[in-house]
Amino acid sequence: MDAVREVFDASTDFTIGLEEEFAIVDPDSLDLVDRYPELYAAAQDDPVLADSAAGELIASEIEIRSGRSGSMAEANGKQAEKRRHLFELAERHGVALASTGTHPWANYLDQEIIDTPHYQRLKEDLGWVARRNNTWSLHVHVGIRGADRAVAVSDWLREMLPILLATSANSIFLDRQDSGLASVRTEIFTRTFPRCGVPGTFRTWDEYASFIEDLKEFGSIVEATQLWWSVRPHHAFGTVEVRICDAQTTGRESTALAGLITAIVAQTAIDLDEGRLDGIEPLRGRQIEENLWRAIRYGMDGKMIDFRRREEVTTRKALERVLEWTEPARTELGIEVDLPERNGAQRMRADFEAGKTIEEIYRSAVADTATTFVA
Repeated sequence: MDAVREVFDASTDFTIGLEEEFAIVDPDSLDLVDRYPELYAAAQDDPVLADSAAGELIASEIEIRSGRSGSMAEANGKQAEKRRHLFELAERHGVALASTGTHPWANYLDQEIIDTPHYQRLKEDLGWVARRNNTWSLHVHVGIRGADRAVAVSDWLREMLPILLATSANSIFLDRQDSGLASVRTEIFTRTFPRCGVPGTFRTWDEYASFIEDLKEFGSIVEATQLWWSVRPHHAFGTVEVRICDAQTTGRESTALAGLITAIVAQTAIDLDEGRLDGIEPLRGRQIEENLWRAIRYGMDGKMIDFRRREEVTTRKALERVLEWTEPARTELGIEVDLPERNGAQRMRADFEAGKTIEEIYRSAVADTATTFVA
């Protein structure tokens, strides 16, 4: 942990890294197919993908990573190029790629865990939990200089998780049914994995490091990637990583959401630096969990509790307040947040209620994903 502290103390503020997860599906049936090993091997021959394509537990999933970027525009440009190369590679290998939080009908019992020592160890350690996790998400890394500062930013970001989840909600279907939720992915992942969901507050790097050392000493973890919290300091990159969001159907939605996350992280750091959070306590876990459930259940169609103002507001209004609050950071960093009028969950449910079948809705989403490479 001393070495990790040095990573954060040498980090650069507000660098950006994007990670997008895609389901690998048969282009005709849209069933999940276990083709990751083949795609990954082929990606090693592509200079754009060789260092950015990766696996994420199950063999019917592939991830691409933008790498560290100095600006939002640079990160978006890199990711758009990698996305284009990945989709061209997938087409050459006769598969399609999908980007929603869950697969609408795939049976988790059919999923294969990637055959590497790392993922086979997770399979052994987690058992049913590892097999159950056929979900897809978007992760965003933002550089934060200073170990104590990274912990403080992570503590404050906890209360932003519900609004980010509501904004990104894109998984209403599971087991060929409308789950009744806006993000059933969150119920699968954050409610089953250990060391997941909303973390507690740590306040200082020493307190955080002490807890991690305890987990290592007693054999709970062997590496930092086993900390699956929805916001976490990333030990290797010197970033704060936000992991709460559903995968986004289109590239434009991914980059807009990534811009919002980056602005929230940056504005939080700025507020801490300028003393605007002095004397204010972060929200308690049970308060955040109440809003998180509202985000899971209703997404952007629900309401959030503003515990500090002691009022209930529409989730749309809560998002507008976040956009207003982050305007200084967005201006400083040149970030535009062009979110769609309706997110994926809202579009899916509207189509379902209009009489479209789950298969038709998913096929349309897969087609949208394949044609939106532009950042």
